[in-house]
Amino acid sequence: MAVLASTSTAYAGSIADIEHVVLFMQENRAFDHYFGTMAGVRGFEDPNVQINNGTPVWCQNVNASVSEGATHLLPWYLNYLGGSWDQATQCMSGGSNGWQENHGALNGDLNNNWPIANTPWSLGYFTRKELPNHFAIAEGWTVGDMYQESVIASTNPNRVSWVSGSINAPGSPQSPSEGGIYVDNNETPGCESPGLNCYPLKWETTPEKYEQAGVSWQVYQDTDNFDDNPLAWFAQYQNAANGSAMQKKGMAYVGLEQFYGDAATGNLPQVSFVIGPAELSEHPGYMPQDGAWLQQKIVGVVTQSPTYNTTALITSYDESGGFADHVTPFHPPSAHQANGSRTPTVKPATPTRHADHNSQILFLEKWLAAKGHDVVTGEMAEWRRKNMADLSNAFDFDHPDFSVPGMPNASYPSTDGKGQWNGYAICEASYNTSRPPVPYGKQNASTSLATEQGFKPVRGQLTEGRYLTFESNGYALANLHGTIGASQATEGHEGKAQRFVVYEKKNSGKEFVVTSAVDGASISSSGALLGDTTTATVLIITDLGGCNGYTVRRADGRYLGIGLDGKVGWKEHQAVFGVFSVSYDG
Repeated sequence: MAVLASTSTAYAGSIADIEHVVLFMQENRAFDHYFGTMAGVRGFEDPNVQINNGTPVWCQNVNASVSEGATHLLPWYLNYLGGSWDQATQCMSGGSNGWQENHGALNGDLNNNWPIANTPWSLGYFTRKELPNHFAIAEGWTVGDMYQESVIASTNPNRVSWVSGSINAPGSPQSPSEGGIYVDNNETPGCESPGLNCYPLKWETTPEKYEQAGVSWQVYQDTDNFDDNPLAWFAQYQNAANGSAMQKKGMAYVGLEQFYGDAATGNLPQVSFVIGPAELSEHPGYMPQDGAWLQQKIVGVVTQSPTYNTTALITSYDESGGFADHVTPFHPPSAHQANGSRTPTVKPATPTRHADHNSQILFLEKWLAAKGHDVVTGEMAEWRRKNMADLSNAFDFDHPDFSVPGMPNASYPSTDGKGQWNGYAICEASYNTSRPPVPYGKQNASTSLATEQGFKPVRGQLTEGRYLTFESNGYALANLHGTIGASQATEGHEGKAQRFVVYEKKNSGKEFVVTSAVDGASISSSGALLGDTTTATVLIITDLGGCNGYTVRRADGRYLGIGLDGKVGWKEHQAVFGVFSVSYDG
């Protein structure tokens, strides 16, 4: 699943200087499906890719049920045939977003069964060519490449997590009588089976917390909201009296035009939930190019608002829509609480720590605490609160940049004579099929997994999955003929000798073995590069927060550093590195 988190940097060095947070959630796309080819993220050049019995997870299982001749299927570019496929695939569906299909594809965390359990089109992906605005927004602000859906399931459970922090899975703070375990889109009163998908839901939501704390909020939605307002699935909102705060703020159809107007006049509430119409939601087969217009519109009204300098915009996707992602979800022991595939979030940096929809709640908690409000969501399972990032490290509060990156001008979506969006209908009517032939037996990794060349600064606590450069005082750590040294840093951070890969010690969060991209040798405690990673020195890499860089130290407390003269050594005092995620061939 993909999550786009686009954020504008808050002013004056503190999260407390944010005055407005806008939460905008789109539908059903995965990170690899949208951004697998992007430079500087955990995409198709992942050096930590999962290996299953000697086979990389890129090689997905294939059997006679899907192809007679092929033995495996790699991720594949949907428009590899050229022609009009770039338009036909705009209204293509990939696979099912259901529990059974996606858990079958996950295959007990082997994550290798997408073509069989879901569909071979689940592995299809777009590039910058099809998604110019999505790429522009992601690269103009911040893309979160470790943001996941909250549960490997469909829209409703994930949107419920977005506004409450829970689906009432075993181990959650709620009682069984409050609804759940909510794992599909059931909206029929009662339970599908005892304790499963019980509707309506009854536990407390985050907007209720905000209301109690005197924090202003509003759901902005049109009458066509694609049934995407999760508050409508809770009994307390269904039963809210006309004219009550819960009805006016959580259920009324105030319209997106009202959001545009409130942003333009600087009158947004403290917390805004933005829910788009079906045709612009990007839900397959609704078209990414139409969703791009809505995204550009929302980014535009926020950046042109008189309160832009104090507004944070977080754009995310609720779930994967049946599209595959190569990163096996980070999840707690209970399968019912399993996190889902990565979904897109958006800055010209890459926040790398694990995050999910609960992270947006945690961000709001941290921000509101800084504003003097005690708003803590008691409905969230403790594992989520402990293990998911609060997204604050996506911001550089100390060095705010209020410039507005340029982006292509997205075309206004097609409408019919009544002014209704109809791009999907036209697309569907224009092509006999929107699903291109699957390239069984016609793939090689160098073309199927090709990525753009470039880099992004890293923010937040490190995780695996990208080539990294560590730079300080104008130099970068480098493999210098078998020893760790330094060479001159470059603007593009492209030197292969300066690239390293981190391998996290299981569930440690900060402890890593660090190896060279040149030969796989690991950094030892002496500074030599050794060939055996099993006995390599464990290095503790710490994010200093606030975009202030990283420290690398040994267990004895001495820090790895580069002096002003370019010499590398272990120091008693803290030495700071800037870290960049890089994608280069060769």
